[in-house]
Amino acid sequence: MRPLTRRQLLALGAVGAGAAAAGGAGLWLTTGNGPGFGYTGGEDLAEPQVLASRGGVLELDLTAAPARIQVGGREASVQAFNGSLPGPTLRVRAGDTIRITMRNGLQAPTNLHVHGLHVSPQGNSDNPFVSIDPGGSFDYEFTLPEDHPPGTYWYHPHRHGHVAGQVAAGLYGAIVVEDPDPVPVTRDRVMVVSDLSLDASGNLAEVDQMQQMMGREGQIVLVNGQLRPQLRAAPRERERWRIINACPSRYLRLALEGQGVRLLSRDLGRLPVPEDVTEVVLAPGNRVELLVDTRGGSSTLTAAPVDRGSMNAMMSGAMRGDNVPGGDPVELLTLAVSGSAGTDPGPVPEGQPLRDLRNEPVTAARTLDFAMGMNGNMSGGMGMGSGQGTMMAFTINGREFDPERLDETAAAGTVEEWTLANSSPMDHPIHLHVWPMQIIQDGGRDVTRPTWQDVVNVPARSQVKVRVAFDDFSGRTVFHCHILDHEDQGMMATVQAR
Repeated sequence: MRPLTRRQLLALGAVGAGAAAAGGAGLWLTTGNGPGFGYTGGEDLAEPQVLASRGGVLELDLTAAPARIQVGGREASVQAFNGSLPGPTLRVRAGDTIRITMRNGLQAPTNLHVHGLHVSPQGNSDNPFVSIDPGGSFDYEFTLPEDHPPGTYWYHPHRHGHVAGQVAAGLYGAIVVEDPDPVPVTRDRVMVVSDLSLDASGNLAEVDQMQQMMGREGQIVLVNGQLRPQLRAAPRERERWRIINACPSRYLRLALEGQGVRLLSRDLGRLPVPEDVTEVVLAPGNRVELLVDTRGGSSTLTAAPVDRGSMNAMMSGAMRGDNVPGGDPVELLTLAVSGSAGTDPGPVPEGQPLRDLRNEPVTAARTLDFAMGMNGNMSGGMGMGSGQGTMMAFTINGREFDPERLDETAAAGTVEEWTLANSSPMDHPIHLHVWPMQIIQDGGRDVTRPTWQDVVNVPARSQVKVRVAFDDFSGRTVFHCHILDHEDQGMMATVQAR
């Protein structure tokens, strides 16, 4: 990577100005769910079709294809699994086997990633190197360990170079691994949060180079494919909200004023004791499970803007206003609580203690630097994507992704300590496939209790230390930035446990 030249600064400024003039969806458009976009909302929340395992097996067909659906009262052309936005919710248990025949009805190659599941990365399991050509199909099989953590997970395409576009178009769905010790609740809700940009004809809007470089954010924010849906409940009920951030780049600072809210889980597993919270922040790919103890009145679940860094420092003032949070929080849904009080569901049992890798020997330590800079191949070209002629280089330890290269090797069955170092001016949420990460140190602050996630946000110009137990499986997989445009442009690397 090279420092910015005057010519490149001017080019970047021109691209940013063009995006603003075009009113493109993303970081230069005040996003929101208001009537100015011509959408309507307020319908009752609908949940996707549920497909549950039986006798330890779940078998299904999953087709990724264009679909014409209703979004906010308007006809919209999207891409969807089985014609539904989101795709069907898969409910399984630890020890189950999931068999999926994946069919590609798109005009580009695709594949399937079961995000957060601790399953094999090899063969026809959670293998990110599989590529399904248009018109083709592939038979996946995932077997969960008997002690797999319960929680809320999700699935989406992971074909390098096409991930951001396909997820932004609507290809995602939820996975629930049931808790062996059920939490008593009045109802259990799945909420997949996504964002979407459509043109005046209801077709997917074009994304420009600057939006890809910053990480695209859609014009409207949806919950289960709906705009500002409504929920109804009685006082003194307890609901379990499983919330997935399926946005390609958008961070969500969630708040629900007027209700009792406790954090039950983040990404995987369950906290031993739920924690009272007033807000939670989800990076792209994160999930949370919230216990909502209902109180009379109407409340709104909002997503406030999040400052995820800026490129101003890199561009030396060539562009202004990029990626700076502003505007009002986005209203995601409303909860109306009225009527006679419900029956108290009873106390929440304590969860199992979480494993603490700080008490286990570390066999290796490595530092991984996530960086952004001008691509040395840029002269006059302004094309995007990994490879020659790109405007920006998105790298890990100075290298863009190469699926044929092995970047890191770990010994199966050992614990490693990774320092995730972000030398760039933007936050990067880092996702490791197959093996979750225990956060040990966040910036200069030690994390004193076991905190497990499979997407760990690394703030700009900062670092986070994690430990990884390479248990149960061998094989090669990837880790990457979950701002999916950054992944597609090279911020991904391979790791093999053997």
